[in-house]
Amino acid sequence: MANHFYQAADSERAIQDGISQPGEHRSAFQMDRDRIIHSGSFRHLQNKTQVFFSGEYDFYRTRLTHSIEVAQIGRSLCDYLNRSSELLGPEFFIDSDLVEACCLAHDIGHPPFGHTGERALHRLMSSWGGFEGNAQTLRILVKFHFHSNRGMNPTRALIGGILKYKTLYGEVQNQKNHFLYPDQASLLDFALMEQEFPDSLPPGKERNSFRSIECQIMDWADDTAYSLHDITDGVEAGFINTDRLSRWAEATELTPHQEKKFSDLCAAIRERRVEPIIGRKIGEFIRAAQLHPVPHGAFLSDLTSRHAFYLAIDPAIREECDLYKKIAFDLVFQSQQLQQLDWKYEHILNRLFEVLADLYIYGSHPGEVNFHLLSQEDEARLEFCSTEADRARIICDTLARMTDGVATRTYRRLFDANFGSILDFV
Repeated sequence: MANHFYQAADSERAIQDGISQPGEHRSAFQMDRDRIIHSGSFRHLQNKTQVFFSGEYDFYRTRLTHSIEVAQIGRSLCDYLNRSSELLGPEFFIDSDLVEACCLAHDIGHPPFGHTGERALHRLMSSWGGFEGNAQTLRILVKFHFHSNRGMNPTRALIGGILKYKTLYGEVQNQKNHFLYPDQASLLDFALMEQEFPDSLPPGKERNSFRSIECQIMDWADDTAYSLHDITDGVEAGFINTDRLSRWAEATELTPHQEKKFSDLCAAIRERRVEPIIGRKIGEFIRAAQLHPVPHGAFLSDLTSRHAFYLAIDPAIREECDLYKKIAFDLVFQSQQLQQLDWKYEHILNRLFEVLADLYIYGSHPGEVNFHLLSQEDEARLEFCSTEADRARIICDTLARMTDGVATRTYRRLFDANFGSILDFV
């Protein structure tokens, strides 16, 4: 059945090489999804921190399990909109395979040790274009993911679906996060169908809020997953309990609606029914979304239906989502235990970057180094770098690609005299 929601331009790939497999039965978006799933970059997420250090027990979520949950929520949200919205129909609907691909890919660019790793790499790369998880996701998809020379060659719609941010690094002052790398300007042009941003979308918050409908669905699925699941993990780990919640509420200003949801959460903890109750809330969060048309003449709305609609979320559900995020941030992420681990993880990345920078950025030509601390592939890439910024970006790629376990073992192998042997593998 034809789907007129998408045009030929939506499924165009960044590299138009004309190569296709004989008898290919999949759509372009199904191929995008499959290339993500069957890749090393996706598998690496099983050993990358979501909230708690990966490998600590088998209950807590990793980046991989989180991404799978986001994909399920995103696909269900897409199906709900296709069934419930009068704006869609049997021959005009949002592609659930595309949405699933966006959700599966959304965290592929995140480094080891969660947001601590992202902040550390951004600080270390501040002189060379910074580091941003969303920008790194795009970099992986188009350069390394699935195919060593050209990444997975994603479709325009997939690129648009994972591009939460559309401001280039350096376009606004004091840019801490939410940007693309400067050398990704051509990919941004491709995603935007070579159209210039209007004056109504200047660099910064306004431009970053301009997103395709698939990107908006992915973002709400991500918010749904981590706002609810971080609570479940926090309760299971003992960081969130009724005593801590009571003390927290005394010092926190809540809306009447949030106070009701707060009481419900405390009751669920006392009754030991957190996980099933949180599970039911996923459905509530999905049904809180409605599709609306953008104003007539909005940017790109006349070129693709991907930019002709926006997702509206019930304000009461948004309030509830914000409540769970704040509880998790204050009671889990800001806890002494996690702050101590964050300090350690930042120290690990600082030392690894320092050693590699001394050897490969400031030291001799890569072909003349006395020690080979990187893989042959990465050192070969360094051979073609003519600037410090290019060499630093490859060092950053190496560290960002590491899992929690690889980063920790590499640190111990380099700095712990009692760890490691010639028989060790990374």
